[in-house]
Amino acid sequence: MKDYLQNRFSLINIELDAKKAEMFEKYYNLLIEWNEKFNLTAITKEREVCDKHFIDSVLCESCIPKNSVLLDIGSGAGFPALPLKIVRPDLKVTMIDSVNKKVTFLKEVIKALNLENAEAIHIRSEELARSSYRDFFDVVTGRAVARLNTLCEYSLPLVKKGGIFIAYKAENVEDELKEAENAIRLLNGKFVKLLKIPLPGSDIVRSFAIISKIDKTPEKFPRGKGKERSDPL
Repeated sequence: MKDYLQNRFSLINIELDAKKAEMFEKYYNLLIEWNEKFNLTAITKEREVCDKHFIDSVLCESCIPKNSVLLDIGSGAGFPALPLKIVRPDLKVTMIDSVNKKVTFLKEVIKALNLENAEAIHIRSEELARSSYRDFFDVVTGRAVARLNTLCEYSLPLVKKGGIFIAYKAENVEDELKEAENAIRLLNGKFVKLLKIPLPGSDIVRSFAIISKIDKTPEKFPRGKGKERSDPL
């Protein structure tokens, strides 16, 4: 697996040394082991996990400033936060998920890989936004969590002024961007750019919507009680 990992990462101009390749291999083994007990991912074959989870997670890592404090919302099995942390040890990473079993898995990976400045917390983003973490993070990421208008309400309150939110999306995201214009405005965000990056060796194209935080989000957001999903901004 190490040789395949190093080869695939080289295609996206990321040099994966032997230590980092070994960390990804350990991560994969833990993912498969825990997946037998909990439903973490439907993708389990080595090369598919490498391409569709590991590589996919780091396609836009060059957009993340050095030494950023990063929050990943709805981390699940750790994507994109853990692959980002492995290739970018300079990042300080917090992962949150509302499912405690998934958080337990994330903590196990952090321990097994000896990751410093990485933590996993069992909490919803709406709750976290009512804590000292509000307006705190340099970068917030969200992958396969919700439609963009909903995801913005979960994420932007946690981004500090001048920071960015990166939404991981499928290729055709233009409708979601249009739909999210009102949410971005109300939450004091500003759409910066849409990156479309092909997944090497496939016909899959990933989209990354990058939204900056131009001012503090009004205190009434996020609204909570499921309104982010049931009645999007």
